[in-house]
Amino acid sequence: MATSDTTTGTGTSAHPRISKRIGGIAESATLAVDAKAKALKAAGRPVIGFGAGEPDFPTPEAIVAAAQAACADPRNHRYTPAAGLPELRAAIAEKTRRDSGYEVDASQVLVTNGGKQAVYQAFATIVDPGDEVLLPAPFWTTYPEAITLAGGVPVQVTADESTDYLVTVEQLEAARTPRTKVLLLCSPSNPTGSVYSREQLVAIGEWAVEHGLWVITDEIYEHLVYDGTEAVSLPVAVPAIADRTIVLNGVAKTYAMTGWRVGWLIGPADVVKAAANLQSHLTSNVANVSQRAALEAVSGSLEAVHEMRVAFDRRRRTIVELLSAIPGVECPTPKGAFYVYPSVKALIGKELRGTTITDTVQLAALILEHAEVAVVPGEAFGTPGYLRLSYALGDDDLKTGITRLADLLGEIG
Repeated sequence: MATSDTTTGTGTSAHPRISKRIGGIAESATLAVDAKAKALKAAGRPVIGFGAGEPDFPTPEAIVAAAQAACADPRNHRYTPAAGLPELRAAIAEKTRRDSGYEVDASQVLVTNGGKQAVYQAFATIVDPGDEVLLPAPFWTTYPEAITLAGGVPVQVTADESTDYLVTVEQLEAARTPRTKVLLLCSPSNPTGSVYSREQLVAIGEWAVEHGLWVITDEIYEHLVYDGTEAVSLPVAVPAIADRTIVLNGVAKTYAMTGWRVGWLIGPADVVKAAANLQSHLTSNVANVSQRAALEAVSGSLEAVHEMRVAFDRRRRTIVELLSAIPGVECPTPKGAFYVYPSVKALIGKELRGTTITDTVQLAALILEHAEVAVVPGEAFGTPGYLRLSYALGDDDLKTGITRLADLLGEIG
């Protein structure tokens, strides 16, 4: 009888235990940091987590009430269309027109199990093995994994703090090859909080049209912009790209609904139909109670959203001020989302608590151990030498956490 190597996990020489496709996936660094922070807190350590991008506010009451009512409605106890409740798809189309000016039909909307499923299905639907996807960095950790799972090849295009972490058409053109099929955009950005201007998007969109490229644009932070910044939807800025654009969005960040798991993608009707066919085999419909909650969210008032944005803005200004006062830390002011992405390159090679800092993975580990503060190293986002901190946590925890961080890093000579 064949035996397997349970120590190495390689199985027999002919049949590895884990497929190469799945074995090659990296764990989500942000969720890993958040899980470790929560485990340490459960063990009694006063860890403050800046890792996960999760609003600390409760979901607005009207949305919760809609979900409670949905639980008692037998309609929601059964299977529903895999692409989403018809009324929710229509409401998302209307919300898209209201919020960004992008006119789409309900048939162009696919409701997914959170934004991550929308990301994966977008790439899986339009990317063939060997197709290259231009991936501006710093990037959200899930993007390269989704591209690779779809058989695509992520091609990193790196920007730094000197350009507010925004790539240029010239950089994209330098990275383009005959195998390039897709450009990924995220604005407002996770992890940097940077926002492309209308003029920048027009230039990028027209370049993509010229070369027949697809664009997948993640707009989930559309409502979280500050200092008069405008979050522009790419197909609105460049209507000619609409037939080759997939827009990703969801309720998680805007409505403090990360745990409800409702996202969506918007695209050409044939692409959405193909993605819905995939979803019919992958997961079928999103949980109906969550869909009913999302229907209330996208159809209702944005008042609660505006209140959350005011708090995020206050925290944004506080965290930038506190981080900028730490020697060796350079923290640009983000214009959107709820993250800062400071450079700590000046600290690499220095000594901290008897250890020479070799990279930001090690620095993040030292910060967690000695300051009891959880941050995510830039390696997770494709750019070593940086840290990502989410300021979607309470004001007191934010100040306490950054004070601890400042005290620890202040020991570096």
